[in-house]
Amino acid sequence: MHRHFPKLLAGMAAAAIAVAACGDTGGKKGDTSAAASTAGSGSPVTTAPESARVDVAEPTFSDPTNITNPLFPITEVTHVIQLGKEGKVALRHEVTLLPETKTIEWNGQQVETIVSQFVAYGDGRILETAVDFFAQADDGSVWYFGEDVFNYENGVVANTDGTWLAGKDGPPGMIMPADPQVGDVYRPENIPGFVFEEVTVKSVDETVNGPRGPVEGAVVVKEALMDGTLEDKTFAPGYGEFQAVVVTAKELVTAALAVPTDTLPEPAPAELGTISSSAVAVLEAAQSEDWSAAQVSGDTVSTAWDTYRRGDVPELLAQQMSDALDALTGAVADKDAAGTSQAALDVGLASLDLQLRHRPQAEIDVARLGLLAHQVIVDAQADDSGAVAGDVVVLETIWDRVRNAVTDSSAAQQVQTALDDLNNAAEAGDTQAAAAAARILDLVDALEGTY
Repeated sequence: MHRHFPKLLAGMAAAAIAVAACGDTGGKKGDTSAAASTAGSGSPVTTAPESARVDVAEPTFSDPTNITNPLFPITEVTHVIQLGKEGKVALRHEVTLLPETKTIEWNGQQVETIVSQFVAYGDGRILETAVDFFAQADDGSVWYFGEDVFNYENGVVANTDGTWLAGKDGPPGMIMPADPQVGDVYRPENIPGFVFEEVTVKSVDETVNGPRGPVEGAVVVKEALMDGTLEDKTFAPGYGEFQAVVVTAKELVTAALAVPTDTLPEPAPAELGTISSSAVAVLEAAQSEDWSAAQVSGDTVSTAWDTYRRGDVPELLAQQMSDALDALTGAVADKDAAGTSQAALDVGLASLDLQLRHRPQAEIDVARLGLLAHQVIVDAQADDSGAVAGDVVVLETIWDRVRNAVTDSSAAQQVQTALDDLNNAAEAGDTQAAAAAARILDLVDALEGTY
């Protein structure tokens, strides 16, 4: 479904999979037999015979936004963080349910779809954003109705490869059967020459190690992409897509936290608040090159983390915090202002991920806005216009998630105005103006209690 790099490389359409009669833009799937073709990578992609496929019957949608499929619980799981690596690049994926629906016309049906936001980062920088559309058919299978994709390079849109819409470009694709069985084959994207993925179920009833312990009932699939890439994916109840592995790219991402699956009833421990406030204090000390104060605040972060981590902390979130804190300790010791500032922000963001176990998502997203506005200033001071442009994309993406929850229209308008000013400065490549426009820092507090 999602790749953090463009799914359609230059010239790939000319080397598309030759699957007979599957590209009917009217939405009806044609009869399909086994076929193979050379994709852009030069590797043959072999498709399954129709007898193996479970997505050839035309679905009906009487209650499409009531998604009850446990392996694709897109309406029940409102926010998922996946962490991992591709080679030496740290990957972060966020999947968030948006408070809206989209009606899509396909094959004479008006299908109301759920809207989900996907965001991918590499080493903390924006790689891709996408808005996806899903609906559940009457038999319990979940169908993919398209996505609006934006792929970024150096903070600006490089292309929109992978964008498609059911009814306009081709048929919707099944993304999860109602009751997947070993050997089942289905196509989440089924417009050969444009977007195409074929999935084969490899095993069912697996147990995976989730953030809070074992999770039963998982399904493992093999996904073949149009460019010849093979990807192993695991879907688990309470998470949906739990893990994705691309061996050839040395890529692995795994669910680090799902809301509300991994949330806890008790309030956030005081240590997490201490980590957040002390990380900001380190950042401010680094900006003024007060290394004595930076050391004191850094020590406070370390002490609070040592106390908190004695409890039951999700493994991937614990590793993320440890890595950020190691970087912070080293940068403070080296009196590296830029490195300290960035590491302090990373520590603060890692703390917010952990606080997501205890606090409403809207609160965490508002706090993220504040920290990421600091990120604008740090990148502007480095005169890195690409980083600033990417920062603005991230701020706007988070604001898209939280703005409908803000009940104070005046506060919401202030934030929107600040974001508009930031966007104008970023588009002009004016890093000084961007730093000035990051006055959103002063406005985030105004949102407290308004959601």
